[in-house]
Amino acid sequence: MTKGTGTRTAAPDRLLTEVELELMSILWRLGSGSVRDVMAELPEERRGLAYTSVSTVLRILEQKGFVSSTPAGKTHLYTPALTKPEYESRNLRHLVGGLFDGDPASLVRRLVDATPISTDDLHELRDLLDRRLQDTSRKPRSKRR
Repeated sequence: MTKGTGTRTAAPDRLLTEVELELMSILWRLGSGSVRDVMAELPEERRGLAYTSVSTVLRILEQKGFVSSTPAGKTHLYTPALTKPEYESRNLRHLVGGLFDGDPASLVRRLVDATPISTDDLHELRDLLDRRLQDTSRKPRSKRR
């Protein structure tokens, strides 16, 4: 891909490494930013990362289709090519399909059993499930595997 074209999209099965996710989280918050902008937002324990390291990871993210870049003077501005909710959905589908053998209920069971969840959050989960049940009850049922 030629720099600045922004035409490449992230492959649907690609996931981010820990460092890539950290930089993407910063870009999602900022909307777009230069290497220096991203470095300024790094947590204290990561502030020692070299400019060249951050630049390299951003270029890798561009090659993978997660960000696009546009020239801005002597630097480039990097912009996410997909939204955080889009990536969250992709990651969850991957997690359910792999670790939970395609069973989303297993993921929810593990989440509820293994994570401290407040009463308010449990009520919110119940409300979300109730709304989803109402939406699906209006549609023809498909056979479950």
